[in-house]
Amino acid sequence: MKKIVILTGAGMSVESGLTTFRDAGGLWEEYPVKDVATHDGWERDPALVTKFYNMLRRKCVNTQPNEGHRLVAALEKKYDVTVVTQNVDNLHEMAGSTKVIHLHGELMKVCSSYDPYDPRFIQTLTPDNCEVEVGTRAGDGSLLRPHIVFFQESVPMIEPAARECQTADIFIIIGTSLVVYPAAGLIHYVPERVPVYLIDPGDVNAGSRVTHLKMGASAGMKELYKQLMDD
Repeated sequence: MKKIVILTGAGMSVESGLTTFRDAGGLWEEYPVKDVATHDGWERDPALVTKFYNMLRRKCVNTQPNEGHRLVAALEKKYDVTVVTQNVDNLHEMAGSTKVIHLHGELMKVCSSYDPYDPRFIQTLTPDNCEVEVGTRAGDGSLLRPHIVFFQESVPMIEPAARECQTADIFIIIGTSLVVYPAAGLIHYVPERVPVYLIDPGDVNAGSRVTHLKMGASAGMKELYKQLMDD
């Protein structure tokens, strides 16, 4: 069975109604990055950060996967598929994808402030209980924080993602402009012989080895899905 590795970014979830952070009208215009998405911001005002991610979760639990997510999951009928996502939502899992690597953390999880990756203190929130009361503590006594990779923090899942890319037979990029590192560097781990497809409506400087389908996630996946299932 051939292996497909799919790297997804914010454009993957836009059609589901989730606001991107970086684009015009995005969340960073309303909420400064330094306040809600950095380690310093968390240390300075954990209450503000907690409230911000409560707000994001409320939006997320009322969101459904789009056709692009569902077609990515449907590729598992024929291929061994690993999704590497820069998104913190759980829409890939909701659509049925079984192997998902979250580079930047998971919105529906909370964790210890002392050690965010101690599995004993990682909790998964539910749609009907998705908010964290300010001041809530993890099992180790530290403040319960979002299980999100803040700016200024390392990206521990980048190494497992790079290993997946090294063994890909097909590499697909959806909804990302390839400017956010370290995720953008994953393409360099993909062997030269491997076909690379990019689905994104914008102009992306991805190099000559990339086949660019200049369209949104769902439209692009419709086209590519047919091609891959017919091969």
